Formats: sequence, structure tokens, C-alpha cells
Amino acid sequence: MKKIAIIGAGIAGLTLANFIKKFTDYEFIVYERDENLSFEHGYGIQLSTNSMKILNQISFSKINHQKIFHPKKIDLYNIQIKKICELNLSKFNSNEIKYTTLQRSTLIEFLKEDVYTQHLRFGKKIKSVSELKNKVLIKFDDNTNDLVDYVIGADGIFSNTRSFFEKEKTVPKFKKAIAVRVMLNSTSDLNINDEHISLILGGNSHIVLYPISKKKQFNMVCIIRCKRYDPENTEQLIQEIVLKQNPNLKKIFDNEIKILPLYFTSKILPSTNKKVFYIGDAFNGFLPTLAQGAGQSIESAFEIFKLLKKNRLDKENNYFENRLKRVKIVRNRSNLNFFVFHFSSSIMQIIRNIILKFLVRRKFFIKIFLGKVYKN
Repeated sequence: MKKIAIIGAGIAGLTLANFIKKFTDYEFIVYERDENLSFEHGYGIQLSTNSMKILNQISFSKINHQKIFHPKKIDLYNIQIKKICELNLSKFNSNEIKYTTLQRSTLIEFLKEDVYTQHLRFGKKIKSVSELKNKVLIKFDDNTNDLVDYVIGADGIFSNTRSFFEKEKTVPKFKKAIAVRVMLNSTSDLNINDEHISLILGGNSHIVLYPISKKKQFNMVCIIRCKRYDPENTEQLIQEIVLKQNPNLKKIFDNEIKILPLYFTSKILPSTNKKVFYIGDAFNGFLPTLAQGAGQSIESAFEIFKLLKKNRLDKENNYFENRLKRVKIVRNRSNLNFFVFHFSSSIMQIIRNIILKFLVRRKFFIKIFLGKVYKN
């Protein structure tokens, strides 16, 4: 029986682990370098129908519905919270598969349930790798090892796994922007529809706000352009770029905030070892401007699973080519959104808003721009 080592216990790694356990006879272990799973409170994610269709195959539809939310629309506003237009998300939904927002921790809790005891090992950092009898020998820095048939790198955009198997390095690049995350219990001060996703567009910045449970908890992310990542200067950056445009937004940032620099994968490289594959952010790290980071982690895990199930992972390996085509579609749209959302010129903002009003009413645009992503 073949054995698999999954490196990384994030969304990609745990999704793959669930599919392997539920539908195959492969042996597998998920190795996580941290001492426990990350359950960051308030860290929200969006899952469109392309990823929900996959998750429902491992019974995600049975999750406590109080812990998730199904927004039907995206409302677009300018920085003064004046509505530009709206985009109907429900047209991509079916009775069983719906656009879903939730806390990342809720998804991780679900995914770890069936694999936590037998298949998950913590505090595992790779020390060295080598080939042995057509297998891969992984040695960890706690003096343990594992001999496996396949290695699946699922350890994020700064993948440590890649550094052991690839001679050519792919170094993530700083996008000259930061993400400021805030958890809110109310949006009453903003005069927005709290059952929709709100996208607020400002000069050199934008804000995304959405409910993450039926209890009306809200995740807010503010993306701000900046030349360098300087956490100590965040309050000044918020003041100079966001609050200068709308001082009424100050109450949002009076809550506890978390700051993250935005990185993206500049060059996507294939694995040079036929026994090693990369999924999730280890394959490609996306900008958050299309809300497909978690979704693409789930998709890539599912693609590897399908090849495993057919026993074709190294016999008929087209994984990289197929994943690359998919990534380019999502990446191009994410990059375009990042550009369009942040116009600093008031004239360009007016022109953008007129174009947005026109496009969201056109079925051909919705089908081409979002349909190719959501209907995979």
C-alpha cells in the first residue's frame, strides 16, 4: 500500500487528508511544523460555489448552519459609503451549493475532525530529504523519519518543502500593500446591508466587510497600499490614506486590529521530482482581491486526490499544467481587481464606477469574469 506525507495542516493539506481517508486506502500522515492548529478568532474566509461543491463531498453541508452565512449579494460603495451598484451572487447558487462566508477556524475545525487523532503530527520540521528505493525518505529535526511514496507540499506561500526539493527558488514578492483585519459585532454605524458582502472602494485602499455566522459577527479587511511593511506605522497609514477620505470610518479601526503584509507568487515553477507535488499557497499565493485563496487551496487538493484515486499521480501526471491554467484565470482577475479597486484619481474613480454599473447588469460579463471561476 502506498504512503503519502502531507506537509502542512492548513486548508489545502487537511482537505486532501479528508478525501484520502474517506475515499481511498492510501496510508497518510499530515505533518505540521507548529505545535498546534491555528484557530485565529475572527479570521474570515469566503467560499464560492466552486469550492463548496467539493467540500460537500466530505459532508460539509452537515455543519452547524449557525456558524456560517450565505450572502446573496456584493454591494459596491465608494469610500463615502454611497452605493455604486450591486452584484447578485445567488445566481451561481443551487439548493445544496451556496456562496458561503465563515471563520477560517470553523473550516479548520471541520476538516481536522476525522484526521486529528490518527493522521496528524505536530512539531515536525523537515531536516533533510533523500531518495531510497524509489521512495522519499524525510528526516525531521526531532530525529524521526518517514519513508513515503509521495510528498504533498501544503505549507503555504513561503513553502519550506520547496526549499528541500527544488534547486530553482521561487521567492514570494511583497505587493507593496498591507491587510488590516478587524472583527466586528455590528455594522450599524456604516449604514450598509449587513446580510451582504460590502466592498468599499477608496483611493489606494479598499475595504471588504461581510458576516461570518448567523450570529451576525463580521469580518473586515482593509487593503492599503504602502511602499514598505512597517507595523509600527499602521495607525498613521490608516489615518493618512483611509480616514482622510472618510473620518466616519474611524470607529471600525478602534477595535483590535491585526496587520499582515501582502505577498504573491511571482513565478510558478513545477516540481522537479515526480514524487513531489504542491497544493494551495505552496503552488501559488494569490492576492485576496477575488476571495479565492481558500477556494483554490480546496480545488488543488481535490485535483491531487482525483489523480491518487485513479492511481495516476505519477503515471499520467498533468497536474501542473492543469493547475497552472486554472491559477492564471484566477490570478489575472485578482490582479485586475487590485488595480481597479485602488484608483487615487477622482476622475478615474467616477469612470470606474460608471463602468461597474454597466458591467454588473450584463450577463456576458458576469459569465466570463466570475462564471469561469465559480463554475469550475
